[in-house]
Amino acid sequence: MTISRIGDAADPRLADYRDLTDVALRRVQEPAGGLYIAESAKVLSRALSAGHRPRSVLVQEKWLDDTVALLAGHEDVPVYVVPPEIAEGVTGYAVHRGLLAAMHRPRLPEPADVLRDARMVLVLEDIVDHTNVGAAFRGAAALGADAVLITPRCADPLYRRSVRVSMGTVFQVPWTRLPEWADARDVLHAAGFDIAALALADDAVTLDAYAARRPERVALVLGAEGHGLSRAALGAADTVVTIPMAGGVDSLNVAAAGAVALWELRPAR
Repeated sequence: MTISRIGDAADPRLADYRDLTDVALRRVQEPAGGLYIAESAKVLSRALSAGHRPRSVLVQEKWLDDTVALLAGHEDVPVYVVPPEIAEGVTGYAVHRGLLAAMHRPRLPEPADVLRDARMVLVLEDIVDHTNVGAAFRGAAALGADAVLITPRCADPLYRRSVRVSMGTVFQVPWTRLPEWADARDVLHAAGFDIAALALADDAVTLDAYAARRPERVALVLGAEGHGLSRAALGAADTVVTIPMAGGVDSLNVAAAGAVALWELRPAR
C-alpha cells in the first residue's frame, strides 16, 4: 500500500478533495462516471462492503492504522496522510471524522432490476435537500424498505451530506433513478406495485386504513417539504394516503413521514 505524508495543501495529489464540489465530482470525465466523497470510517466500510471502489483516501495520522486495516484487499489505493490543518486547508472545513475517501461512482441499475424482488419501496420525488434524502435512506434501511427510487430532479444520494446523514445506508439500500412520471408509472405498474402517494387531499385514505388492506407490493411516494408532491405524481398514484395529525400540525418532516408510513406498512409478523 502506498502511504504518502503530505504537508502542502496545494499538492496536486489532493485535487479530488480540494478543487471539486459535489456537483463537479459527479461530472468529472476522468474517471468515467465521476466520483463522490465518503466521509468517516463507518461510511467507507459500508461503501466497500457494497462493492464500491476507492480512488484514494485522505487521513490524519491518528486514524492511519485503522484505515490501513479497513483497506485490506485494496492495497493499490493510495493513502494520503495529512495533519489536521492541511485537511482543513484542502477541504475548507474541519475533518472531524478521521478520513475522506474519493470513491468511483458506480453505474446505476435499471429500475426494473431494482424492483424485481422488492415488495416495499420508497420513491423520493424532487427532494432537493440533501439532509432529507440521507434521512429518508436511513429510515428505509432501518424499517425494512427493499429499495429507494428517486426522480430525475431529486438530490443525489451520494452527495457528501446525504451520505453522512444516512450513516452510510445509501450503500445498504438498493437505489436508482426513475424516468419522468409518464414512464415511471408504467415501470412501477409493470413490476406489480400499487403507487401510494403520501399527501393531503380530500379523497385521501388514512394510513391505518390503507395498511389494513395493504397490497402485496407498495411504492410509497414522498414529496419535497413545502410544495409537496407534483400533480404528475398525484396523477400517477393509485391511492393518496395521509397520516392523521393532531395538535394543529398538518404535516411531518418528509423523512419522519416516510418512517411512520414504513412502520405502519411493515409486513405482518
